[in-house]
Amino acid sequence: MEHPENCAEYKGLTVNAGIEQPASVNPYLKNRPRRKKRELTVTDYVDGILKGDVTVLSQAVTLVESMKPDHQVTAQEVIEKCLPYSGNSIRVGISGVPGAGKSTSIDVFGLHVLEQYGGKLAVLAIDPSSERSKGSILGDKTRMEKLSVHPKSFIRPSPSAGSLGGVARKTRETIILCEAAGYDKIFVETVGVGQSETAVHSMVDFFLLIQLAGTGDELQGIKRGIMEMADGIVINKADGDNLERARLAATQFRNALHLFPAPESGWTPQVLTYSGFYNLGVKEIWDMIYKYISFVKENGYFVYRRNEQSKYWMYESINEHLRDSFYHNPRIEALLADREQQVLQGNLTSFVAAKSLLDTYFEDMKQAR
Repeated sequence: MEHPENCAEYKGLTVNAGIEQPASVNPYLKNRPRRKKRELTVTDYVDGILKGDVTVLSQAVTLVESMKPDHQVTAQEVIEKCLPYSGNSIRVGISGVPGAGKSTSIDVFGLHVLEQYGGKLAVLAIDPSSERSKGSILGDKTRMEKLSVHPKSFIRPSPSAGSLGGVARKTRETIILCEAAGYDKIFVETVGVGQSETAVHSMVDFFLLIQLAGTGDELQGIKRGIMEMADGIVINKADGDNLERARLAATQFRNALHLFPAPESGWTPQVLTYSGFYNLGVKEIWDMIYKYISFVKENGYFVYRRNEQSKYWMYESINEHLRDSFYHNPRIEALLADREQQVLQGNLTSFVAAKSLLDTYFEDMKQAR
């Protein structure tokens, strides 16, 4: 292509054509044989996890999150072999409305607990997936600047993928792997206030609810059933001009807690104020958490709750397997679209269509015996 600058009207100005640009890909790489990545065995995974190898742990978590049947078989074997080495951690669920400062608080909480108590910390951050693209940004690490580079921390953002707000069986299995790797403190951050809180509550020892003050009617937060699940409530951003509002909100929450039935643990939930940005009041929060753990260990509720959680997830696994078995049944797959159309056209009620499909499924199961 000729340069217009070389035209006669630009006399005295000459632009050289330049050299031909090389290809963006090294031509010698095309002929080099690709080295196939070695697949780890169950023994490789277990040995690596027990040694605290973060790379192997990350690969094992990816295996757990995979939907491929062969990956699931391997993952279950790894989890089964790691199970005897798990259970020796303090599991803390952290929830709150979007924008309450959960990720920033985890960064501050994590540094405090590692510096004051030692040990290792794993953070399982659930990132909401898009309903349209099904993708997730997985950007929680960017808001945990200090903790993400700490040698004793492991941060794993995972996509919710529309599964009960992002917290389900896979998160619980990841906790087992992290505990086997020597992480004695586990944080589980939820998507926000919603269904996920029930699932998180069923897999942690202490459920921490982060609230804000000065954003409107604080009583709106009190109405939610999540208040009954909280073992501790903390009001974030209690600094500067917002300090008095935070204290007022804390008083309102304390008064509201008296209206709820006494928790099964016998513990009275506390309401504290703090500032994650300025690192104020963080020590008091952790004193509360460790006081709670000591309290429930002494009265036996700690072991009781862990046993109840194991039982809960057994039934959840049964429900999940039954659901998968139903929807992947060939006869059901063939009939599902037809029954759906009949319901939409008004030829069948939803209940009759569901019963028809279930009868077909159970009949198929009976014949398969």
